[in-house]
Amino acid sequence: MGKTFQATPPLSVDDVSEYRAGDVVKLTGTIYTARDAAHKLIVKMIEEGSELPFDLAGAVIYYVGPTPAKPGRVIGSAGPTTSYRMDPYSPLLAESGVRMTIGKGSRGEETRRAFEEHKAVYCAAIGGAAALISQQIKGAEVIAFEELGAEAVRRLTVEEFPVVVVNDVEGNDLFKQGTTGYRRL
Repeated sequence: MGKTFQATPPLSVDDVSEYRAGDVVKLTGTIYTARDAAHKLIVKMIEEGSELPFDLAGAVIYYVGPTPAKPGRVIGSAGPTTSYRMDPYSPLLAESGVRMTIGKGSRGEETRRAFEEHKAVYCAAIGGAAALISQQIKGAEVIAFEELGAEAVRRLTVEEFPVVVVNDVEGNDLFKQGTTGYRRL
């Protein structure tokens, strides 16, 4: 692993330009949730010039569809979903100012190039640890597309929410680096 950073969204180009594949970033502040259906609607809104449900400039988007909160909790299990499903929408979101996305799994080449070009990073949350991750979420509020249920856009308040940088602004890919390091010639 690399360095550990503390970060408070919204993130700037300077913020994400410091992060390298393998670094840990602990987020404290506001991040947003969005999955496939919400991405499709947000991209349509961008293309139509409509008012968006949140400011994309410097935003962090977490690919999650949390389960309902149990009594006394602000959110249910909140583990990451597979990120490549958002690849058709991610280049435009990066171009529109999103600085970090969080999910699990690898991203497509077009998305990685768009993140490099527009100075955004892709990070992985710990898959299989949804109940533990939810403990770092201190507040959750649906702000758009309530009809989508678990896939509605939520504003999350997080504290020391840990993610690992997978794709950085220099085009590095932690998953490729990891497999190359263990490959025998």
